[in-house]
Amino acid sequence: MKPIWIVDDDESIRWVLEKALARENLATQSFSSARDAIAALQNGTPQVLVSDIRMPGASGLELLQTVKAKHPGIPVIIITAFSDLDSAVSAFQGGAFEYLAKPFDVDKAVELIRRALDESLRETDIEQGAAQTPEILGQAPAMQDVFRAIGRLSQSNVTVLITGESGSGKELVARALHKHSPRASQPFVALNTAAIPKDLLESELFGHERGAFTGAQAMRRGRFEQAEGGTLFLDEIGDMPLDLQTRLLRVLSDGHFYRVGGHQSLKANVRVIAATHQNLEQRVREGLFREDLYHRLNVIRLRLPSLRERSEDIPILARYFLAQSARQLGVEAKRLSPQAMQFLSQLEFPGNVRQLENLCNWITVMAPGQTVEIKDLPQDLVEERVHAPQPAQNRGCSGIGGSPSDGLYRACPGVASASADGAAGASWITLLETEAAQMLASEQPEVMDILGRQFEAALIKVALKHTHGRKNDAAVRLGIGRNTITRKIQKLGIGGAEDD
Repeated sequence: MKPIWIVDDDESIRWVLEKALARENLATQSFSSARDAIAALQNGTPQVLVSDIRMPGASGLELLQTVKAKHPGIPVIIITAFSDLDSAVSAFQGGAFEYLAKPFDVDKAVELIRRALDESLRETDIEQGAAQTPEILGQAPAMQDVFRAIGRLSQSNVTVLITGESGSGKELVARALHKHSPRASQPFVALNTAAIPKDLLESELFGHERGAFTGAQAMRRGRFEQAEGGTLFLDEIGDMPLDLQTRLLRVLSDGHFYRVGGHQSLKANVRVIAATHQNLEQRVREGLFREDLYHRLNVIRLRLPSLRERSEDIPILARYFLAQSARQLGVEAKRLSPQAMQFLSQLEFPGNVRQLENLCNWITVMAPGQTVEIKDLPQDLVEERVHAPQPAQNRGCSGIGGSPSDGLYRACPGVASASADGAAGASWITLLETEAAQMLASEQPEVMDILGRQFEAALIKVALKHTHGRKNDAAVRLGIGRNTITRKIQKLGIGGAEDD
């Protein structure tokens, strides 16, 4: 991992940050001016850059512009004074990851740098993945089964039927099958049979001769001829009209076809991959799909899971789509906060991967900041989550508030309070999610601040009670600094603490 660069003309600030990061086993490199840091970029780059705004010579904003122009993936944290609001706004407009206001708490600074470091490492993984042009993203077991099937079919020309819900990525699988087949150097031709009017679909598939019908002023090659030697992907095959199903069956049976209006038999050297979101067995029973064609297509079947069946893939897909959308628009990629990412991972996504991709495009254009919170997501998604049926044990909860000692968990029939040993640890998270969703749906402002204050107050009160009011011991138990807990006790108005 690369070092963290600290750029500040104040030696004391450089020293404090160096020591604090050294305790975290993080390597640093310090510079007393922006000019020195810009010169050092010729020989290397940091994992994260922390820079003051106001310095002799070049400013931190100039350094920010230089870094973002040459290395847009490096998170830059700007240090600014409380009174320097215009500079903070300029920093965000220039692509800063976050700003740190003077005077700052060292623990808070380290936490912020840690967040930037995690983001930098994630961006590095995404860039490396993008450089390899991934065909299909997925780590869920169901997707691993699909990948294994593609591998087993890599040396085969057999017909494949791909099933799955709309938007789940069936064409991507078809392209992967083609790319890893002996026909990879030949054309891949795709046709959505549901998108072509019935009267034109036959000509699209098989082509036509000049004068075959009104408007046919020249001979036209169909998709079978265009895909000669390669792969023809027929999407939404379940919507193909019955009379065309008969013609397709003949091509699959003996490999020959006629252009519309033609009299010369043409040989088709094409591998057919078909896909549908419909239940073909049901359509066969209803007389809407030929049974013999179904068996011709259903030689090898690949079922593509819906996104809700592989929700663990939502974070990696979301980061990829956000980076892709940012590249297309020429802007810096937005980042989903942990809370927003968890929120998305719990959605049903009836439109599957296509819906998630469209959402990421919306976020890139419409979300106000670089870090996207739940409140920044489309309102209909938040409302959908609030009104979605909840598990029986979670219904009727009235929310959370205060601390465990004074009733953190309000009455919630059927849900056990979290015990001290964490036996019901998931319950309070469910309650928190419910409360947050209700507050967001009611458009209550500053939800993060309100719930964050309640959460911090609850933790500190319990820790103080456990240590009989001794602040230093409570800070150690919570894993925060003494100055931090003192400041939070004053800010949150918590009583019962002793000066030890």
